[in-house]
Amino acid sequence: MAYQKYTELEVWKRARAFTALIYKLTVAFPKEEAYGLTSQIRRCAVSIPSNIAEGSGRRHAKETIQFLAISRESLYELETQIYVSFDIGFISELQLTECINEIETLGKLINGYIRFLLKE
Repeated sequence: MAYQKYTELEVWKRARAFTALIYKLTVAFPKEEAYGLTSQIRRCAVSIPSNIAEGSGRRHAKETIQFLAISRESLYELETQIYVSFDIGFISELQLTECINEIETLGKLINGYIRFLLKE
């Protein structure tokens, strides 16, 4: 099974950029949330490109898909946390929309990569 280097994958590049955006977004969260929602959101965000990278280092498509599934799970968890952040007034409707749009794009990219690997 031949893979391109994970740093060349569009899905990893987008996930990495989104993680940076999430870090910048959460800087404005209340300081008392540093060990609560802020930390949880950041861990989820970092998990997305990290699992794409880790999966890309595996020798078999089945293993890679397993890590892509974990990445997708973190994406869905992050989506819920973004909605909660909006619900409690930590982010604006515009920020919510931007995040949800990027989450949907990343979900499609992850699913597309999984479909590609299933065909190999």
